[in-house]
Amino acid sequence: MSEAAHHKLTAEAFYQWLLTRSEGRYELVDGEPVMMAGANNRHDRIVRNASRHFGNHLDGHRCQPFTADIYVAIPAGNRRQSDMGVDCGTPDDMSVEASAPTLVLEVLSPTTRAIDLNEKLEEYKTVPTLEYIVLVDTDHPFVRVYRRAPDRGWTGDKVAGMDATLDLPLFDFRLPLSDLYAGLTFRPRPRLVDPEDTETKSSL
Repeated sequence: MSEAAHHKLTAEAFYQWLLTRSEGRYELVDGEPVMMAGANNRHDRIVRNASRHFGNHLDGHRCQPFTADIYVAIPAGNRRQSDMGVDCGTPDDMSVEASAPTLVLEVLSPTTRAIDLNEKLEEYKTVPTLEYIVLVDTDHPFVRVYRRAPDRGWTGDKVAGMDATLDLPLFDFRLPLSDLYAGLTFRPRPRLVDPEDTETKSSL
């Protein structure tokens, strides 16, 4: 990694550099490899739940889920890995990039939350094929979903509570949050904090 850090890498050079690594996961950020933090069991449970339900629903569909091993190409040059996504293109079997990423899902763990809500979110918005960006909280049943508007801009809304459902019309898919968070329990919020007021003040 020290050799790679001395100069900016192209995406092609980054992928070649990855072949020399036997451990860890890396993203290409501003021309340099950046090692990604590992996930805990809570994070992993949400990703597995999402992958299972998306996979079951999209069985036989032209759009197919992809895992965190596949990269999303950011037009400005970065290469990012979402926790999972959906590709509606025609992937090259030998490529490590999604062909036409249409949805990306990120689980907001403490170590990645700030990056996911800021840098990665804004980068994802520049990917022309993306229609949905889904950000999943780990501490509470709360999802931020960004949708591509008819004018190709973005709108954001929140889905909160175990009785709520994430609606993704492009895939004719509705995912109950009780399924997304299956197997997890949540600590109650402090009584002095109004949950609605907290989430209203949070940036979508």
